[in-house]
Amino acid sequence: MQTRLTFVANASTPAVRAAAFPMDEGIDEFGRRDAAALAKEMRRSGVFLTSPALRAIETATALGCDAVVDEGLRDLDLGRWAGHTLNSIATSEPHALESWLSDPGSAPHGGESIDELIARLGIWLNAVLPRQEDVVAITHPAVIRAAILAAIKAGSESFWHIDIAPLSVVELSSNGQRWTLRAIKN
Repeated sequence: MQTRLTFVANASTPAVRAAAFPMDEGIDEFGRRDAAALAKEMRRSGVFLTSPALRAIETATALGCDAVVDEGLRDLDLGRWAGHTLNSIATSEPHALESWLSDPGSAPHGGESIDELIARLGIWLNAVLPRQEDVVAITHPAVIRAAILAAIKAGSESFWHIDIAPLSVVELSSNGQRWTLRAIKN
């Protein structure tokens, strides 16, 4: 039997609409509406997991999922940049932002680097690998990007080349020994 792992990105939030780094905000009215529409297409079997962030938990609820919180699905720690807009960071810390966007090992915000996130998700994927059941993980775009790179063993420099929009669905499958990327639906 194969393990099928479906990632669902959290629904839109006020931070997404403001081009801001997220804090622990809930989803917005558009996110609730879009999640309700996606819920009609989702399968209802398997294990449902969610990040501990409010936006992921509210997305799970809007999808009609009874999900268990999994700390391994927590979002990228953005340190002191959390809650600030991309434009404000570009103005106040242009060199730090450039470093973060060009060097996956950099964490000028004082949080987690992209390399650390990818390593964390690699460990999480290895723990899920032998499950032999369907797993739905409701989490964040950065976490899903990292999981894709860890699953297909791609370089961390590819992180910013993967577009994961709110409520994107990414499917991986495993034969118990390795992961395969099956589909990305934005």
